[in-house]
Amino acid sequence: MVQGTTSDAGKSTVVAALCRLLYRQGVKVVPMKPQNMALNSAVTTDGGEIGRAQALQALAAGLAAHTDMNPVLLKPSSDTGAQVIIHGKVRADMDARDYDQYKSIAMQAVLESYQRLQQQYDAIIVEGAGSPAEVNLRARDIANMGFAEAVDCPVILVADIDRGGVFAHFVGTLACLSESEQNRIVGFVINRFRGDISLLEPGLEWLQQKTGKPVLAVLPYLHGLMLDAEDAIQPSQSSSGKFKVIVPAIPRISNHTDFDALRFHPEVDLQFIGPGMAIPAADLIILPGSKNTREDLAFLLQQGWQTALDKHLRYGGKVIGICGGYQMLGQIISDPHGVEGVAGDSDGLALLDITTELTTEKRLQQVSGMCAFGVKPGAKADAKVEGYEIHMGLTYASNDTLPAFLIDGQEEGTRSPDDLILGSYLHGLFDHPDACAALLEWAGLKTELSVDLGSLREQSLDRVADACAPLLAALQAL
Repeated sequence: MVQGTTSDAGKSTVVAALCRLLYRQGVKVVPMKPQNMALNSAVTTDGGEIGRAQALQALAAGLAAHTDMNPVLLKPSSDTGAQVIIHGKVRADMDARDYDQYKSIAMQAVLESYQRLQQQYDAIIVEGAGSPAEVNLRARDIANMGFAEAVDCPVILVADIDRGGVFAHFVGTLACLSESEQNRIVGFVINRFRGDISLLEPGLEWLQQKTGKPVLAVLPYLHGLMLDAEDAIQPSQSSSGKFKVIVPAIPRISNHTDFDALRFHPEVDLQFIGPGMAIPAADLIILPGSKNTREDLAFLLQQGWQTALDKHLRYGGKVIGICGGYQMLGQIISDPHGVEGVAGDSDGLALLDITTELTTEKRLQQVSGMCAFGVKPGAKADAKVEGYEIHMGLTYASNDTLPAFLIDGQEEGTRSPDDLILGSYLHGLFDHPDACAALLEWAGLKTELSVDLGSLREQSLDRVADACAPLLAALQAL
């Protein structure tokens, strides 16, 4: 099991790297994260939903994503509440106190998944969540040491040296653990190191003398990786691009991995606009997915996005709405069942002639089809699109709107009559190079360049695997 001294210490990447290394060796290996809290998710082959990081780790292991790889997924809808997903399906919406009591039931689901994986694979690489040093969460823990103790597995502890205080992170984490939990840790991993390793060596010796545990590996800081983020928004890789795309960083933004292809496109300058930031002029504005559409819509209105969108459209700019962002573009969003909070209706941005009703049933589906648009008749209209749907809601369009895509011969999404606005439920709509080129051409960027996200992802997995080879060798020598 790979645990971290903090969130974003590099656990997900280390797990992916170890999976890729063992897969190369011919080992039948599988990733697992007992409990994940994330708004970036993926649709699995068995029709469920898991954290996107586990889907990436599955790819590293040469596997299709399955719900046993992440049996418990929490998708926050507020500061104190979340949608609880067990084995890929929505179980309930709970506040933090209710979920804390529910953990004993959730643990049963975790152990069921673990036992199934044990029967099918030679090795399981497990990822922890947050930090095992969160003593307030120790009771009924299913994410870190509670799981490790239940299944009796060894643990490696990862810390990010780039944040500073790496030795304090290790020693302090150990001090917060019980004796049996301390004994379970077989060694440390220092992540994101850059500099002269000889200057670090006195600290490594001190740490081993202090704790009695070895530093198994010091991993380098690798730049330019294209690895699906578990949660944190990633910076753009090409801020000098001539085509400017802006995305509001709404509080409950979900699946912002939708923009990874744009982050790496050499001619695109992608910017996330946070709270209080000035909204700059742009060629394309994209409203992202949301876990709480009505509240995030209220946030957009409060931040002045209605005025910015109206001005942008008056000057001929293009707008795309994805999933929750698509719903926001319509006339009204109705939540009669209180799916995302208090039941009621919210007026939308009124930029598309659509209405949405949130439903209690979540649609989870991987899809592929063709783009249904072009800057001129026939232009890129046959471009392939691949994506996935994760949403709770039905959207109805008027007869004078145009489709965005054709999925299995059926119209999907909506375009405005003037073709300035496009909305779709498809996550990952930029991931296929043809669809990315077609959408950018529709938005006004004429270019022969494209981004093959799949190839970048594979190259990045191989890079992190190569960097982690000494770690695997150290683990296999224990």
